[in-house]
Amino acid sequence: MKNLLPYLLLLLFFGCKNDPKKEEPDNDTDSIEEITDSLKVSDKNLESQQQTLILKRKELLEKTDSRAEMENLLISKSFKKQGDHYLLDFKYPYLNEKIKPQFENFNEYISKYYLDAKGVEKQILEEKRLCDSLGIPKQNELRKVDYKIYNLNDRLISVLFYKENHYTGAAHAAYTFETMNFDLERAVFMNYEDFFNNGSEEELREILNTLLKEKINSGEMYYDCWAISADDFFDAKNNFVINDDVVEFYFDDCVICPSYTGTYSIQIPMEMLMPVLRKYKKNPLIG
Repeated sequence: MKNLLPYLLLLLFFGCKNDPKKEEPDNDTDSIEEITDSLKVSDKNLESQQQTLILKRKELLEKTDSRAEMENLLISKSFKKQGDHYLLDFKYPYLNEKIKPQFENFNEYISKYYLDAKGVEKQILEEKRLCDSLGIPKQNELRKVDYKIYNLNDRLISVLFYKENHYTGAAHAAYTFETMNFDLERAVFMNYEDFFNNGSEEELREILNTLLKEKINSGEMYYDCWAISADDFFDAKNNFVINDDVVEFYFDDCVICPSYTGTYSIQIPMEMLMPVLRKYKKNPLIG
């Protein structure tokens, strides 16, 4: 009897395993309900994403800047060009050289790097799409460039260029950003190292990620966002504008958040930046 016990247990095990009632439960109704529920959730998510996308774009376009109060200093210009594969629609600033002839440095830079239609055409034909617009660029690509400008104590201007990339067949525009900071007194451009300590990138990235994490945890429109990687911050470390008592870093679509959520920038209050600010006379953020 002892010798038969193992065989009886094996027969019982295989008998349970092959029980058709246990192998193929009749769950067709439940499965259909689950699929239906999933589709409903997806539809709701899609609607929510579209609403957030509209708010995200609106927040960028309606940001107030210092353009009105810089009437004497600033000359706003525009440029349009229709190419074989693209339409360019650029708005850009010039500085009044009658106030200071050295402002020619600023205007020449704008002319050389922002009004280069051939360079833009080459970029359009070769570039990779952003986010959910990935694919091969086709004809009738639209590039719109506009700007925001800020004035810090008549000593420094910060310019934010934001480019709307309207890809053929894409549901909505994707955004990329470029900024410049120009010392009005010395008529020279300033970059990251002119404002912040050498080697402070990692410390500043931690500050940005701390603020971003607070936004994500707030449960507002920062769902699905993620921390800024070292590589992404290195690429964007010069992409900031200075507005009153904050420094605002800008990131292209899908660098810190997907296209449908979050925002394009993170504002850092000046007091949080004190440990990383370069302390010398030419830094307009000191004193």
